[in-house]
Amino acid sequence: MTPTAEKPEAKSESKPETKPETKPAVLGAKSDAQKNLKSIPMEEFQKKLGSSPDGLSEAEAKTRLTKYGPNEIAEKKENPYLKFLTYFWGPIPWMIEGAVILSAAVRHWPDFFIILLLLLSNAVVGFWEEHQAGNAIAALRKQLAIKAKVKRDGKWTDPSAKELVPGDVIRLKLGDIVPADARLLPGDPVEVDQSALTGESLPATKKPGDAVFSGSIIRQGESEGMVYATGTDTYFGKTAQMVQGPESVSHFQKAVLKIGDYLIVLAVVLVALIITVALFRHDPVMSTLEFALVLLVAAIPVAMPTVLSVTMAVGARLLAKKQAIITRLSAIEELAGVDILCSDKTGTLTQNKLTLSDPFTLNGIPADQVILYAALASRAEDKDTIDLAVIGGVKDPKTLQACQVLHFQPFDPVHKRTEATVKGGDGKQFYVAKGAPQVILKMATNAGEAKAGVEKAVDEFAGRGFRSLGVARAEEEGKWQIVGVLPLFDPPREQAKATIASAREMGVSVKMVTGDQMAIAKETAKQLGMGTNILDASGLGDIKHHETAQAAEAIEKADGFAQVFPEHKYHIVDVLQQRGHIVGMTGDGVNDAPALKKADCGIAVSGATDTARAAASIVLLASGLSVIIDAIKESRRIFQRMNSYAIYRIAETLRVLFFMTLAILVFNFYPVTAVMIVMLALLNDGAILSIAYDNVHYKDKPEAWNMRLVLGISTVLGVIGVVAAFGLFYLGERVFHLDRDHIQTLMYLKLSVAGHLTIFLTRTRGPFWSIRPAKILWMAVLGTQTVATLIAVYGLFMTPLGWGWAAFVWGYAIAWALLNDRVKLLAYRIFDPTKPSLLAKKPAKKPVDLTPDIATRAYEIYEDRGHHDGQADQDWMEAETEIRKGAETHAKAGSR
Repeated sequence: MTPTAEKPEAKSESKPETKPETKPAVLGAKSDAQKNLKSIPMEEFQKKLGSSPDGLSEAEAKTRLTKYGPNEIAEKKENPYLKFLTYFWGPIPWMIEGAVILSAAVRHWPDFFIILLLLLSNAVVGFWEEHQAGNAIAALRKQLAIKAKVKRDGKWTDPSAKELVPGDVIRLKLGDIVPADARLLPGDPVEVDQSALTGESLPATKKPGDAVFSGSIIRQGESEGMVYATGTDTYFGKTAQMVQGPESVSHFQKAVLKIGDYLIVLAVVLVALIITVALFRHDPVMSTLEFALVLLVAAIPVAMPTVLSVTMAVGARLLAKKQAIITRLSAIEELAGVDILCSDKTGTLTQNKLTLSDPFTLNGIPADQVILYAALASRAEDKDTIDLAVIGGVKDPKTLQACQVLHFQPFDPVHKRTEATVKGGDGKQFYVAKGAPQVILKMATNAGEAKAGVEKAVDEFAGRGFRSLGVARAEEEGKWQIVGVLPLFDPPREQAKATIASAREMGVSVKMVTGDQMAIAKETAKQLGMGTNILDASGLGDIKHHETAQAAEAIEKADGFAQVFPEHKYHIVDVLQQRGHIVGMTGDGVNDAPALKKADCGIAVSGATDTARAAASIVLLASGLSVIIDAIKESRRIFQRMNSYAIYRIAETLRVLFFMTLAILVFNFYPVTAVMIVMLALLNDGAILSIAYDNVHYKDKPEAWNMRLVLGISTVLGVIGVVAAFGLFYLGERVFHLDRDHIQTLMYLKLSVAGHLTIFLTRTRGPFWSIRPAKILWMAVLGTQTVATLIAVYGLFMTPLGWGWAAFVWGYAIAWALLNDRVKLLAYRIFDPTKPSLLAKKPAKKPVDLTPDIATRAYEIYEDRGHHDGQADQDWMEAETEIRKGAETHAKAGSR
C-alpha cells in the first residue's frame, strides 16, 4: 500500500502514528510549511508528501483527490439573477423603461403592458441565448483540457491535469505547460519559461531539487517532478487562464457594431425632428414622448448583439463537429478573410507516418547496426514519430533489449539532436546520437572524410522525397564518429492534392512551411501540385529584421519555405501581413507560439503542445488540411449570414424611420400606434434569430467587409419600402376611403409582412429563389406573420381589419417583394459590377486547364464519402471522367 500524506511513516507498521500536520504543508499556499517544501532536502520532502519517485497508486491518488479537490482554479461565476438584471441596464433598456413609465403616466394601459412584455422578452431572449452560447463554448473548451504524464501504479498514464494530487510523479518535456507546483527529481536540468508568472524575459535553468511552478513552460530538456501543491494552492495557478484568454473584438464585429451606432444616431436625429415638429404643433407632450421612445426602440437594432452571439455560437458548434475547436469566437470571422494559409508539412500535408528505408552506412558498418544505434537514441514512450519509425526498423528487438540506456538527452530545437549514454550487452559503455545530418557532421571527428559521401547520400534521398537522419557513435564522451544516414519517408496525405486545389479555387493560397531540406520540400510540393517556387528560409531575416521590397515580394510569391526555424515563421507572417494579407498559420510546437499569436488566425494542429494550443485561436482535433478548409468554408457561411442580417436591419430601419417621419411631418398623421411599433419589433426580432441557421453559399474568395455595397443595397431596399408604404397609404385613404383607424391597422400589417419578406431578398445576391432558405427560417417567418395577420384581422389592440383586407395586404406586399428583388439585382450590378457586360467583346478561346475543376470535384467526392482515406486515386479518376465528359458536352453544344 502506498503511504498517505497523513501517515508519512506508515511504512513501519509497528510504529503507529498520530495524524501529523502535513495537510497545511501540502495545501497551505501561504503557510511557512509550504514554503519549506520548496527548500527542504528531497528525502525529507518525499517523506512529508508520503510518496517516492515510483509515484502513487491509483487508489491512493483517488483518495487524495477526494480530500484535496481537483487541480484547477475555480472560476468566479456570475450570479445568474444579477446577470439577468443587467439586461435591464443600458441605453436600449433605459429607452424601453422610459416608454413603460410614460405609458403608465398617461394611463395607456395596453401600451404599458405590451411595452413591458417587450422589455421582459428582450431580457429573457438575450439572457438565454448568451447562457446557451456560454455553455456551448465551455463544453468545447473542456476538450482542450491539459493532459499530464503521471506515474500511477508504476506505469505512465495520461489523465487530465485536474486529476493531479500532491505526491504525484509527473514527466515534463519540451513544450509542456507545468500542470502543478512540483520539485524536479534527479535527472538533467531543464530550461523553464516563467514569464507568465514572474515577467522574466529569459528562461530560467532549473536543476534537480528546484521548484517549477504551475503555468510555466518547459523550453528545453526533459525531467520528472513530484507535485507538492495543486489548484488554488499553487504559486500562481494560471494554467487554465492561458487557454481561456479574454475575448477580443474582431474586424467584422467592429464593422457590425458601427452599423448599430449609425442606425442609433440616425434614429435619434429623426425622432428629435418628430418631437420638435410635434411640440411646434402643440401636440400632447407625454403622448409625443411615449411615441418617440417607442419609435426609437423599434428603429434601434435591439437584436443585433443577440443575433451576433447566436450566429457565432452556432458556428462554433458546427466547427466542433468537424473537429475544429474555437478558443476565441472572433477567430471565426477572421478565418473568413484568410487569403494565405501557411501550413506545416509534417502531419498536415503529409501523413506523419514515417517509414524507414535502406540506410547509407560508412566504414562497412552493417545497416542493422546503424539502425540499432539510432533506436538507442530514441524513446518509444515519448511517441515521437521519428523515434517510433526508427525503433520499428530494428529487425531483432532482442538486440535493443540487451542494451541499457543510462541517460537520455531529448531533442530540442537548439541542438536539433537526441543523445543517449548506453551500456551494451558486454558491459561496455558507449554514446549514441541522432539528428539532422549537418548537425551530426558538425560534431563528428571524421567529418572531413565522411562529408562528401554523406552529402551525396542526403541529396539522393532528398531527390526521392526522403528525410535524412544522421547517426553517430562515440566510445568516449565527445569523440563522435558519424556512422550513417537513415532515410525516412513521410508520404503525402491521400486527399492533400485535391484539398490544396480546392483551397486555391476558394482564393486561399497555401504555402508550405517546413524545416526539411530544399530538395524534400520541392519534391513534396511537386507531388501535391503546389508549385515548386520554394524559398530557403535560412536566407530570410528574423523578427528584428526588415525585408527589402524585393525580398518581401519574393516571400509573397513563394509556394513554400524550406529549412524553417521558429523565428522564420513569425517573420514570414509579419511580412505577409505588411503586404496586406490576412494570414492563417498552423503550428504544433512550443516555438510556434509567437507565430500563432502573430497570425490573424493561429491554428494549432492535431497533437500540438499545450503551449501552441494556448496561443492559437483554433485547435484541430483531426489531422490534415481538409479540416482547415472545412473551417474556412463554415466561417464564410457565417459571414454571409451576418452580411444578409446587416443589409436587412439597415433596410428595415430606414423603411420604418423615413415612412414614420415623412407621414408625421407631411400629413400630420401617425400611421401606426406605439403598441403596433412594439409588436413589430417583438415579432421581427424574435424570428430573425433563426438566420443563424440559414442555408447560404460561401464565396470563392476571402470575405471582406464592403460597407459601400451593404449601405448601397440596404438604402435602395429601404427607399423602395418607403415608396411601397406610401403607395398603400394612398390607396387606403384616397382610393378606398378607409378611416384613419383602419389605415393604421392596414399599415401595421403591411410593415410586418413586407419587413419579413425583405429577409428573403437580402439573404441572396441572386434571385430570392437561388438559395433555398433553411426550414427553421421560413417556419419562424411564417409563424410570426401568421400571428401578425391574426392580430390585424381580429383587432388585438387595434381596429379589426378583416380577412379580405388582410389578403389584399399580403398580395400587395408580395407583389412589391417580387419587384424589389429585380431592383436588388440591378443595384448589385451598379454597386458591385463583378459580372462582365453582355455586350463585352468575347476573348479569344484558350486551352482550358481542367485540373482545378477536377481537383475540386475530387475533394467534393471525398467530402461526400465522409472524409474516408484510401480512395484518392478512385476519387480523382471519377472526378476526371465526370469533368471531362461535361466539358466535351458543353463544347459540342457551343459549336452548334
